[in-house]
Parts: sequence; structure tokens; C-alpha cells
Amino acid sequence: MPDLRANIAGIRSPNPFWLASAPPANSGEQIMRAFDAGWGGAVWKTLGQPIQNVSSRFGAIHHRGARGIGFNNIELITDRPLETNFREIYEVKKRYPEHAVVVSLMVETREEWQDIIKRSIDAGADGLELNFGCPHGMCERGMGSAVGQEPRVNERITSWAVDYSSVPVLVKLTPNVGDIVPHGRAAQRGGAHGVSLINTIKSIIGVDIDRFVPEPRVGGASSNGGYCGAAVRPIALHMTAALARDHEFGIPISGIGGITNWRDAVEFMLLGASTVQVCTEVMLRGYRIVEDMIEGLDEYMSEHGFATLADFVGKAIPAYSEWGDLDLNYETVAKIDAGKCIGCQLCVVACQDGAHQCIHPTGEGRVPVIDEGECVGCNLCQIVCPVPDCISMVQVDNGFQPATWNDHVATGAALRPKKGAH
Repeated sequence: MPDLRANIAGIRSPNPFWLASAPPANSGEQIMRAFDAGWGGAVWKTLGQPIQNVSSRFGAIHHRGARGIGFNNIELITDRPLETNFREIYEVKKRYPEHAVVVSLMVETREEWQDIIKRSIDAGADGLELNFGCPHGMCERGMGSAVGQEPRVNERITSWAVDYSSVPVLVKLTPNVGDIVPHGRAAQRGGAHGVSLINTIKSIIGVDIDRFVPEPRVGGASSNGGYCGAAVRPIALHMTAALARDHEFGIPISGIGGITNWRDAVEFMLLGASTVQVCTEVMLRGYRIVEDMIEGLDEYMSEHGFATLADFVGKAIPAYSEWGDLDLNYETVAKIDAGKCIGCQLCVVACQDGAHQCIHPTGEGRVPVIDEGECVGCNLCQIVCPVPDCISMVQVDNGFQPATWNDHVATGAALRPKKGAH
């Protein structure tokens, strides 16, 4: 049986699936129900000076019948008294000593950091997460992403927290930057024991086209919020991998952003995350989604012969390359399985209007014909095809030796002829 136990910077949990700091981790009662459902850890909804939230506060993207593929919020940190939160943290940790209880924090002055860190640890926190990522409301007050976007400020406040803390400190990074690497390095220089990323992306989810007000509407106005949900996963994967492959960065990562199932979690872990945190999918589907996550991860590890999480964390990083190091002589073409094709012609339309005009209707049957001499292997036909495994991308033996753009520039290595000259 695979061992699903996780350890990130000394914070241990029965499995790598944690609740992210968000509404699903707002109270002790919620977190205890989550632990009963199977979650291995939770990052408590951010503590600081309690605020007054607005109503409404959530918005979502619905696309082609799929609801909530993107999610937006203008909610801020806890609106409950700190004393109540600390009492509940103590109760949760006492009842669930083997589960990870990490407390997210966001305050302003050095004295406030010292006080709230001490109170969090006294309540039983296994670790702390410094919220340097919130892109709305708090950043206007000099906190949240206002800290996360300034490496020197990130480093300084992180060093305060590390000095005051007797438990591991994670820094939650904002994606609202051009390059995540300097910010991860800043957290590391400040003494952080790990980082978590990504926080939400600054966004406007939509506009009420009848009232002429952005969403979510608060009376007659709105504001930018934080974007999350399944649609942000590619951004989160990129930033996770960018840190994991950086030679100067060497602390653990907790991956966040669009995780909806066990496969998403495995992708984050293959790109360097030691644990994963989930928010939006829990808000949409409930705590019990973790049951499938645990079962799926267990089966995946068994199939691949992985005994522990460490056996595959970061395993895909060596294959994450710069564009100039990709093999320009590697070639694929599309193949259609005539037995599976339903004749919908979606691949024809996509290729004709959006790609390289190499797929054509036959005029006699339902199965389109591919002009392999013009096919550039772009994958668009495979993406739009509604039938699983009907279109596959097959490698072509074109007789050319592997060659990258960097090889070509440096040595004049031969590149295969271009297609689609029309």
C-alpha cells in the first residue's frame, strides 16, 4: 500500500490534501467536518484585525454548460473575533492531533506580527502561512499583494515572522507579478521554511450589461477581486514549476490553484509541490470530494510503483525546458480512427479556420481526410474532437536528427523543411 503521508517543511499530515485559507476553512466546526471527510490538513482563513465584508462578494464564469469554471471573490480576511478563532484552533488541534492545522496571518506592523504569531502558536498551530497574496481590499491597506509584489518587503516581514515563530513558516505568494522567481527567492532569504502558491489573480469576473455595473454587484458599484477555480490551474502550474526548477530556490512548495480532482493534484506534485490546497472546488462540491482524491492518488501511486509521495514530487521538472531547447525536428501528424469518427466535421472547421487547412471533407463519407504533407501536428483537431481517442497525434520518422533552435544557431544543425508554405 502506498504511503500518502505528507511532510512539508516539518508540517505533517495524513495525506497531501489540505483546505486552502478561504471560506471552507473559516471555522473550527467546518474544519472538523473536513477532517472527518478525509482532508489531511487545513490552512485557517486568514487572521488579522477582523473586518466588515461586503454583500454580494462572489462571482463565477459559466461556459458552455459548465458552471463555475472560473470563480471570483471580493471577500477579505476573517470577520470573526480573534479570540473565537484561537479558541476553535485549540479545539480542532486537540481533537485532531495528527492533522495539519496551519494558521494564515495578515497584519501590518512588526508588533502586530509578534503578537498574532505568539497567539497562533499558543493555540496549537502546526505552522503559519503569511498571506502576501490577497489582490483586493487588503492590498489597499498596505498588506496582501502589496507585500507580495515587493521582494524587499516580503523578505523583511518574513524574517520578522521567522524570528518570532517556533513552528514552520510558509509564505503565500501572489501571482500578480511578471516573474514569480524573485518573490520565492525573497521568501527564502527571509528564512521561510516553504512557500504556497498561487493566491488569487486580480480580475473583474464580468459586467451586468443591463445595470452597467461590474460583478459581483454591491449596490450600484463593484471592485476588482481575486480570480480562482479550475480556469487558473495552468497559471498556477507554471509558477509552481518555475520555482521548483530554479537552482537558487530550495524550499518546499504547497501548490494551490484550480485543483478539482486527484489528477490535478498529481500534476502539481510532479511539478514540485509537496502538498496541495483546495478551495473553489470545495465551495462548489463540498468536503467529500477528498474521498475520490485519496482513492485516485492511492491507485495512481500503486500503478506507477511509488511507495511514498517523495518518489514522484518534482518528477516532471527535468522535462520542463526552455523553448530554445525543444527538438524542432520532432514531428507528428494527426490520424483519424474511422471506426470512432461520428462525422461531426468539427475538426474540418477548426483546421480550415484556425489552423493549417490540412483536414478536408471527402464529399462521399463521414470521415474527413488528412493531408499529412501539410499537417504540422498542432493538436487543434484533437482538442475539438468530441470523441475520446478518435484523433491521435502520431510521430513521423522524417530522417532528421534531433536539433534545437540553440543547436541550430550555435552549430548550424539541420532543421526539417517547413510545412504549410501556402
